[in-house]
Amino acid sequence: KARRRALQIKRLDLKTCEKRLPTMRSLSLPSRLLLSLLLLQKDVSVTNADEYTHRYATGDKVNLWVNKVGPYANPQEAYEYYSLPYCAPDTEHHPDNVESGSLFNKLKIHSIGERLAGHALRHSGHDLKFASGNEQTIVEECNTKSLTTEEAASFTKAAEDQWFFHMYIDDLPVWGMVGEMLPDPNNPKVKKVWENAKDSQQSDLQHLNDVVGQNLDLEGIELKPFVYTYRYLSVSYNKDRIVKVDLTSDPASLIEVKPGAELNFKLFIKWEPTDEEFHSRFDRYLDHAFFKHQIHWFSIFNSFMMVFFLMGLVALILLRTLRKDYARYAMSRSDLEEGDMDDDQVDENGKPLLDEGRPSVGGMPAEDSGWKQVHGDVFRAPRFLTLFAAIIGTGWQLITLTMGVILFAVAGPLHGEVHEERGEVLHAIITCYALSSIVAGYSSGSLFKLYSGGARSKTASSPGQASAQWQATMALTVMLLPTITVIILSTLNTVSLVYGTINTIPFLVILELFAIWVFVSVPLTIFGTLLGRHAKLSSKGGDPFPCRVNAIPRPIPEDVPAHGKPANLIPFAGLLSFGSIFIELYYLLTSLWNYKFYHVYGFLLGVYLILTIVVSMTTIIVVYFCLNAENYLWQWTAFASGASMSIYVFLYGVFFFFFKTSMNGFLQTAFYFGYTSLIALNLGILCGTIGHFSASRFVRAIFKNVKVD
Repeated sequence: KARRRALQIKRLDLKTCEKRLPTMRSLSLPSRLLLSLLLLQKDVSVTNADEYTHRYATGDKVNLWVNKVGPYANPQEAYEYYSLPYCAPDTEHHPDNVESGSLFNKLKIHSIGERLAGHALRHSGHDLKFASGNEQTIVEECNTKSLTTEEAASFTKAAEDQWFFHMYIDDLPVWGMVGEMLPDPNNPKVKKVWENAKDSQQSDLQHLNDVVGQNLDLEGIELKPFVYTYRYLSVSYNKDRIVKVDLTSDPASLIEVKPGAELNFKLFIKWEPTDEEFHSRFDRYLDHAFFKHQIHWFSIFNSFMMVFFLMGLVALILLRTLRKDYARYAMSRSDLEEGDMDDDQVDENGKPLLDEGRPSVGGMPAEDSGWKQVHGDVFRAPRFLTLFAAIIGTGWQLITLTMGVILFAVAGPLHGEVHEERGEVLHAIITCYALSSIVAGYSSGSLFKLYSGGARSKTASSPGQASAQWQATMALTVMLLPTITVIILSTLNTVSLVYGTINTIPFLVILELFAIWVFVSVPLTIFGTLLGRHAKLSSKGGDPFPCRVNAIPRPIPEDVPAHGKPANLIPFAGLLSFGSIFIELYYLLTSLWNYKFYHVYGFLLGVYLILTIVVSMTTIIVVYFCLNAENYLWQWTAFASGASMSIYVFLYGVFFFFFKTSMNGFLQTAFYFGYTSLIALNLGILCGTIGHFSASRFVRAIFKNVKVD
């Protein structure tokens, strides 16, 4: 946009020169080039003085962008600012001034991230000039025509539902309320309450506003809609940069809204010099007291302690329980091979016995039970291998995407803080998703290759079937998550379109996203799948597993203790994982739904790493207990153990909606639970993949050290 503006200015300057210098066309070529370079240098200086470089010269125009209006309790129920019957400021940008090229209500060029985040900035029509007025207040005003019944109803609804407006100046946001619901000042009861506590220094409407705010005895009194008509805009600047913006509404300017009323809106603009630094101008928008509260630090400490506890528990399993298992199996083999047992210590098959009749060696159970007994089935392919491979591939893509976005945000001081740029995080998510598609393809392809073929799987009994299975794996990896996401977002987009909010995703943005998916994500996924298909799974080129898979599956015992059943273990694993992040989840949801700028990405990185460790440890424990119960179907169990946390995340989202917010209405409820479902789904796939990976490494490690006949 800056280049286009530069070209437009250059053309205008050339036309001006042609008018003033009729003989310019007769100049020599070197003279023309020199003059063009001078004009280009002027263009550079002009284009540098705008909101893209955040540098201005005295008298430069500063754009005041209006973004949205809507109920404060419903963040997604946002409408165009001029959907309310505000009047156009009486400036050069007024719609009637066609010759001046009116910018009033013109839509600003937005990035994909801005449109997905629900931003629709339009020019306010106000004519602000940098550092003008010599610190004197400049007034811009306009008058509405007599309000029609529909226009009065619009303002009334805004006052009743506590609508607020949202604006931007030099990428700095400002907010304010549209109006208030106040009692009729002429009501006798209101006058009595009013006179008892009135401060002579307050205006009538200021005092009336205080009366309502103090919840005095006004029961039974009808409230009427009032609209703020006077706003005071204070802009502080340091040299050539804007560093602070404040916008306040004057309670004394509250005017009752009713059909036929004419409203006079005024904006009082004042430029004030300051010594505040430009680089810290966004700090006043960050709620440090909230995000860096002691509870936040305590939650991180609590999560670390949980990590140490789980790591100790897993170490106990590995160092003590497994050591005893190895010793038991080794003793059983050596005793049976040497044949040094008495006849009364063995059964009819020659196996040692305990007093109660169970086989034993040296007082320990022999190897007729336990995890070693499933060595011939533990590396059997999971059911629905094609779907499982696609889910695991998608999970690795989400792991890569999440880490990439968090690291990008942590590196904010190097490239610009992400909370200072509209839609920057969404931009990073789209970019990381597209580029990480190769990870999804490679992970799903290599996992499918690992378990397909031979006795491990019966899915590829012929070359034709093998090719079909590969194509199905590739297609599922490409389509699985995007399809679910598109279904949810399309539903929400339809609801938004019906309500006429600015959160409706424009058709051109949908086309851009589709193009990114088709021309970047899909080819990278296919390429990654091909890499995974030809990946070398074993360093020696042999069987990638330490144990052979039996041709006939072993029956799984049904009479097992409660701690050996996956259905009993999986919920507890998810609860422990959720316990490590639920405080951080509260801060994230508060930022998402309560107008706070999340900026503590270092905390988020630490919690992400803690979550990875907790999910890994809990999944290993679950898988060990299941294998001990001779249940070799551990792949889906490991995935479910990690993914079960998503159920608690969704349930916490339900709790947050009813007890931590004041959201209401079908539109906001649909958006909230639609986004919460997406968050829970993606988090479940991510944690399930982490659980499967850690369990896979654990199973390989324990069976690698066991000697099998």
